[in-house]
Amino acid sequence: MTDNPDLKKDETSAPSDGTSSSDMAENDQTELTDAERLVELYRECDEQNKRYLRLAADFENYKKRVGRESEERSNRAVEQLAREVLVIADNIERALVSDESTLREGVEQIHKLLESVLDHHEITRIECLNLPFNPETQEAVAYVPSDCTEGTVIDEIEPGYCRKGKVIRCARVAVSQGNTTEE
Repeated sequence: MTDNPDLKKDETSAPSDGTSSSDMAENDQTELTDAERLVELYRECDEQNKRYLRLAADFENYKKRVGRESEERSNRAVEQLAREVLVIADNIERALVSDESTLREGVEQIHKLLESVLDHHEITRIECLNLPFNPETQEAVAYVPSDCTEGTVIDEIEPGYCRKGKVIRCARVAVSQGNTTEE
């Protein structure tokens, strides 16, 4: 072994890369700060993840609640319509047990009651007699020769109905084929 002081390195001496011991302390503090920052970032990430999971659960609960409320509204609407139609059914039963002299009057009253229920729900009859055939609101079930121009509705077999511009049921109609006899 040599006694050369330059070759001996003290374990407490400064590193040979030119940094001083105060720089090392600062690096340790920076590393500690970086480690603390990393822990803080993990904590924030965990909080954001928990927040996301809560929001996802809240959204699922919202979707379920809206679905239930929508179904309840639909059920209430059907029940309301059923109550109104049951009044008509009751009147039909009364008309069936009445004598024939008042039967026509009873049926006319029932028809008026039915029309008022339909009006209340904004359900209107589709007018189609003597008008050009419209495939959006009508279903042609017959194509027959007649004196009317071709494509004109000449008979309504079953009336059609719409509500607020939307067709509920198409009218079933007979359409004119025009005059097919040769002169």
